[in-house]
Amino acid sequence: MKIVIVGAGEVGSHLSETLSLDDHDVTVIERDPERAQTIHEQLDVRVISENGSSARTLRRAGVENCDFFLAMTSRDETNLVSSSLAKALGARATFARVHDATFRDNSVINHQCHFGIDHLVNPEALAAVELAKRIRNPGRVAVEDFGRGKIEVQSIEIQEGARIVRIPLLEMKLPVDLRIGLIQRGETSTVANAQSVLQVGDIVTLFGHPDSLFEAKPLFDPDSQLSKKIGVTLLSGSEISISLVRLLSNPRFKIRVIEKDLELCRSLAESLPNVTFVHGEGTSLRVLEEEEIGSTDFFIACSKDDEDNIMTCLQAHKLGAQHTMLAINRADYIEVLDKLSFSLGLELAVSPRIATANEVLRYIGKKSFIELEEGDKCSTCIVELDIGPKSKVSGKRIREVRWPSGCVIVGQESNFIPRMPTGDDILQADDSIIAIIGKDKLKELLKLTK
Repeated sequence: MKIVIVGAGEVGSHLSETLSLDDHDVTVIERDPERAQTIHEQLDVRVISENGSSARTLRRAGVENCDFFLAMTSRDETNLVSSSLAKALGARATFARVHDATFRDNSVINHQCHFGIDHLVNPEALAAVELAKRIRNPGRVAVEDFGRGKIEVQSIEIQEGARIVRIPLLEMKLPVDLRIGLIQRGETSTVANAQSVLQVGDIVTLFGHPDSLFEAKPLFDPDSQLSKKIGVTLLSGSEISISLVRLLSNPRFKIRVIEKDLELCRSLAESLPNVTFVHGEGTSLRVLEEEEIGSTDFFIACSKDDEDNIMTCLQAHKLGAQHTMLAINRADYIEVLDKLSFSLGLELAVSPRIATANEVLRYIGKKSFIELEEGDKCSTCIVELDIGPKSKVSGKRIREVRWPSGCVIVGQESNFIPRMPTGDDILQADDSIIAIIGKDKLKELLKLTK
């Protein structure tokens, strides 16, 4: 595929390397001569050392024929302008990296629609999603997300005494934004339907908003404790921290942030009144002891200094923090940290750069469906697909569509807003849907939505 990337910084260079190694035709636009020369010498890509927000430069790069256009500079305005121009010139799919929350605030205007950009990508917000998944589900491996953390899929085993045993799904009183998608009984997985009845020992795959998934746990596992507050302590009031705070807005989380900048501390405390902000040097052992870090459930270091993050997590672990995690800005540290994670007591290290690359690569290498399980025993799959402009389902309510037998719609993204759909929601062209379906019915579904 032909791919044009604007910006050869941390994110852009990582994507350039990854995509060129996968034999894609990559062109990099970088206005800094030294950085452009470095990319030219190290990677097998075409390099143009010019302004990426110039229409003339974009034409020279061949954006009118490119499959993917990725604006990954550190300047939001440059990314928005260049992506908008690339789309107007004929680029098939455009991605713009944005940091400022202003451009993701749709209360006044939807910047994504206004600029005609297919995907807005925020590295810090994506890293926060990875951290939030682990905090919401400590110890659970089978957790994935769609819609950048707004819809989560989770597997849970039905325990003895569960209230939903021997009751048809139709009669269950589940939260409105929660769906049971798959039921695994022994070696067999089936798509859930209105008449499905659960048994103790079944493993069910749930789809829904993270808060709804948490609140519904006692229905499946009577021993789940919802009353206990979960203590989360964050080092630094960085963008990753604030994104994480917003993702953990449920009252079950008791959050505090240690920030050394007094003005920033005051400003954040005013905008986030439900969060405790502590003014202090979070890397100081004395401050950590005073704040009783040893009694916190989760300690997450999110400052912009990697060495501070690593050392502070080590101190928090030795003081007794139950879970320690960190954000790492230099992605080349990740491999070392992975190897030393057990001895260092680190549970998770996330890189905004890698999270962004993975998000983009998920679309570039996107298959028509995503397997829930490896191996041939699973006869079902999760399908994430778009509604085509001439699709037979466009303009219809979900309940009005004659879906293939065994097909369950568990997610919908309309006008860039992901949600759990109901039977009365109307499907429109360019909407994305997530469905669970038997593999033998997949072609029928793809034909229906084209």
